[in-house]
Amino acid sequence: MCQGSLKQQKQKGPVRSAAGKWLQFPQLALRRRLGQLSCMSRSTVRLRSWPLSILYYILPFGALKPLAKVGWRPTSRVTIYKSIPTRLLSRAWGRLNQVDLPNWLRKPIFRLYIWTFGVNMKEAAIEDLQHYRNLGEFFRRKLKPQVRPVCDSHCVISPADGKILHFGRVKNCEVEQVKGVTYSLETFLGPRNWTENLSTNRNEDDPGTYQDALVTKEGNELFHCVVYLAPGDYHCFHSPTDWRVAHRRHFPGSLMSVNPGVARWIKELFCHNERVVLSGEWTHGFFSLTAVGATNVGSIRIYFDKELRTNNPRYSKGTYNDFSYVTNNNQEGVSMRKGEHLGEFNLGSTIVLLFEAPRDFTFNLKAGQKIRFGEPLGTM
Repeated sequence: MCQGSLKQQKQKGPVRSAAGKWLQFPQLALRRRLGQLSCMSRSTVRLRSWPLSILYYILPFGALKPLAKVGWRPTSRVTIYKSIPTRLLSRAWGRLNQVDLPNWLRKPIFRLYIWTFGVNMKEAAIEDLQHYRNLGEFFRRKLKPQVRPVCDSHCVISPADGKILHFGRVKNCEVEQVKGVTYSLETFLGPRNWTENLSTNRNEDDPGTYQDALVTKEGNELFHCVVYLAPGDYHCFHSPTDWRVAHRRHFPGSLMSVNPGVARWIKELFCHNERVVLSGEWTHGFFSLTAVGATNVGSIRIYFDKELRTNNPRYSKGTYNDFSYVTNNNQEGVSMRKGEHLGEFNLGSTIVLLFEAPRDFTFNLKAGQKIRFGEPLGTM
């Protein structure tokens, strides 16, 4: 009896083990699959895991959460978004914008855009929608001169229509793109070798921090202001003050959305995106205006700079291109008057002002408020 029971137990043991392995088969298969993925290159792993990751974020009720039990981790939303070929898509969108629309289709298309983004066509220099041959011309429409009076009593005005994302003093060499999300001042502006074109710089012998080196006069501090242009806003931008532009630095980069929601989501978004930094001086010292590109904003145009080409495939990310406006024939650079036309975007984007001013300079703004070109930013 004892020997028989032992044989039965030995015979039953493998059956239970095989059944257990059979029940665990999907889990083991997934583990083997994940093990194979771990041996692949990062780009291959990212490509292979994308479909599951996208489904993970789209499907309701955490349908794919059980996969986490076997070691699978979804690719982060930020990584997926950064990997989208936004430069290529923006170039394609730019070409589509230049395609002339037939006369019968212009009004329906433009009216849909006006309704979607709340465009006020009563302010446009030309209100007749039939006049605009394509989307590009409509985006770059001009305004009637009288609808944007330039404030004469304040030294700095808003360069464009938009929303104030953030403003204030620059602290610890960092700037806020939205509340609680910062980026490095040096990463944003790049190496400080362009200051040789500036006439005043008291910090050459002992520059200190990057921020200190930009402040050229005793008793001054560095201030910043971020203006976001929505798709329905006026897309031209103007000179925010009387100043001279000495240098241009173009950073090729990504063209991710600069919507405030995305700006809260991606740290150093403005440093990743393509941008054009114009640097120079005003009456109180250092002054710069940076036009930051965004999705479908493949073209940043500076009216006085015919050499500038943005979202060009021959420029690679992570580099920058310098151009000096100070020459033997023009020692002053490019002089700009307050309110003068400076450039334009296609669709919407962001402008970042960084400037030196006396400590008593104060912004008359609220974060999130709407502002129009010509309205004052602050007082001294």
